[in-house]
Amino acid sequence: MAHSAMSGNGSSAGDDPLQTAVWRLRSRACWADAAALLPPDSAAGAVQRAALLVERCLYTEQGWQEAEDALRTAEALAHTDEERGAAACERGHLAYTATVHGVRDRADEARAALGRAAALIPTDAAGRPLLDFRRGLLAENLTRSPQSARAAYRRAHAAAAARSDALLLSFTWRHLAGLALRDGDTAEARHGFAESLRIREELGYLVGTAPALVSLADAETEPEASRLREEARRLFRLLGGVPTWLARQLAAPPAATA
Repeated sequence: MAHSAMSGNGSSAGDDPLQTAVWRLRSRACWADAAALLPPDSAAGAVQRAALLVERCLYTEQGWQEAEDALRTAEALAHTDEERGAAACERGHLAYTATVHGVRDRADEARAALGRAAALIPTDAAGRPLLDFRRGLLAENLTRSPQSARAAYRRAHAAAAARSDALLLSFTWRHLAGLALRDGDTAEARHGFAESLRIREELGYLVGTAPALVSLADAETEPEASRLREEARRLFRLLGGVPTWLARQLAAPPAATA
């Protein structure tokens, strides 16, 4: 299962106290509690609230109607091109999430929404790296075009590094590593997965740490692979079985050693 990033606001020292509180809840899989802290009557707050609830759908496969309602509010409050583009980016992410989870095939909606976002969000805007990353997810998992996915991930990776967006970097490292592993480049995959895990542990992104551990295990040899998987199981149980899709990977036999 591929999963996506959202802005890491609140994950750095010196951030706004509200964003720090939102981050702490989000990173521990408390998306609804985090969303409740945000002002409901501003475009920025509405988009962030929608993003949190869409992310909850991705990790829990629940809360679809609440995410849809939050998105409609965000779309109604958006007035500038960048606000409309941010809302469209979340619309595309929700449609992508519903498709990859098999809830309903919304691939065409995902493509249209992310295309609309690309037309509205300037190439140098703060929201562009996340959009590029999500277009990579679409290319990798719906269009089945790894070359297009790699190009999009690399654009997102470079921009995230330039903006010091550590959380997004953890996602781009992980997905570039996944493509490397698919191509048989185990050393490159191991490096990327290790970087992703390191960043998530440093940020305290607990809900994303177990998937990072499992990804690194897939590129490691025994006994390290089993140790990583056991640590992932511990975190998975600690968070009450979230992300839900990780249960299938943890139940599967270990990948062949490299």
